[in-house]
Amino acid sequence: MTEIAPEVARGIIERVGGSGQPPEYGSHLFTVGLEPYLTVIEREYLSGFVRQGGSAFKMVVGVYGGGKTHFLYGVRDLAWKNNFVVSYVDLRGGESPFHRLELVYRAIVRRIMPPIPQGGSLPGSGEQEPGIVSFLRTWYVRKFQEFQNMGLGDEVRQEMVNYVDDIAGIESISFSRAVKAAFKASLDRREDDFTDICQWLSGEGYDRRAHGRHGILQRLDRTTAFTLLRSLVQWIRQIGYSGLVIALDEAERIPSLAARQREQHLSNLREIIDECGHANFQRVMILYAVPDEAFLEGRTQTYEALRQRVSTVFEVPNPSGVKMDLEKMIPNPVEFLREVGGKLAKVYSCAYSHSFEEAKLRETISLIASGAHELRFGDTGYKRLFMQKLVRGLDILRGTGSPPSPEQLQLTS
Repeated sequence: MTEIAPEVARGIIERVGGSGQPPEYGSHLFTVGLEPYLTVIEREYLSGFVRQGGSAFKMVVGVYGGGKTHFLYGVRDLAWKNNFVVSYVDLRGGESPFHRLELVYRAIVRRIMPPIPQGGSLPGSGEQEPGIVSFLRTWYVRKFQEFQNMGLGDEVRQEMVNYVDDIAGIESISFSRAVKAAFKASLDRREDDFTDICQWLSGEGYDRRAHGRHGILQRLDRTTAFTLLRSLVQWIRQIGYSGLVIALDEAERIPSLAARQREQHLSNLREIIDECGHANFQRVMILYAVPDEAFLEGRTQTYEALRQRVSTVFEVPNPSGVKMDLEKMIPNPVEFLREVGGKLAKVYSCAYSHSFEEAKLRETISLIASGAHELRFGDTGYKRLFMQKLVRGLDILRGTGSPPSPEQLQLTS
């Protein structure tokens, strides 16, 4: 196992033992069974088709607690490894509902992050805050250091201006002007201007006086969301990254929407899928994670058109398939849980500087793996339930020296 600090390990254990969700960094330490699929995604897309100018859409299907977030984090880390910018977005009804693309765009921009050391595998490795503000500052600092290292002396400023002025090929003139103006505001230390520009880039509204003087004349709304998204990707490519990976995670089951909102939701999803086939949407990979496929159940032409687009199944021998069913990636669930448990127990041991007696540890892990799988038809995915119960079981084993009983773990149905 990768050497990690006890406080980092403790953070991981607190996360999985509490909410049962994977930690934002460090889930690779107990990844099991996903490696063949992640390897294919990296080989075929992140270091292949998408990096070479293509674009791709994948729909990830997994029940609550079934590993969607863990899988998306795995793709994110590989994307960073291959020099992609990543935006991981929780789609939530009140904040970024999918039927309102302008809010989805705003959420994407607020969550973008450039590659960070070690692929973002562990906290404390120098990662930055997500979002366009931090991203712009990173871009500026990186280019300033690059030009300074050339020994240009007093010519650094002019070379920086020439560099940013040469950026071209961005669809939205307002977006192009905004990022260039933000760069120059950083160069001249005009913090108020930088803040005003970032307000528009972050989708926080349009002020004709504040933004218009920078040449920003376009508002963010449903009619401009796709244009701005394409412009974001075009800019990211221009400044030296491989492209953009967007992970959209329906953190909540798609709520009961009015008929018009549901139609718009499906229409937006269909448009995003189709966008991935266009020449002006290059070097983009979009992963859309959902708990089930119930949202596709309908009789209208919109439903049928979308079902056709997501009907093909992604498999190791068939990576061009769209739908990725996480449950089908695990042929032997109980054995899978035991292997995950063994890896997570090592993280636990590191967190508490504690060594378990091997036989008792195996007994504890096997008991919880079987019990969690038997309860898999409950509201909580058995993988998440296993994580929560395992940490509880390891606490008992560490405290008493004896494996816990099913009653202690509340694993009886």
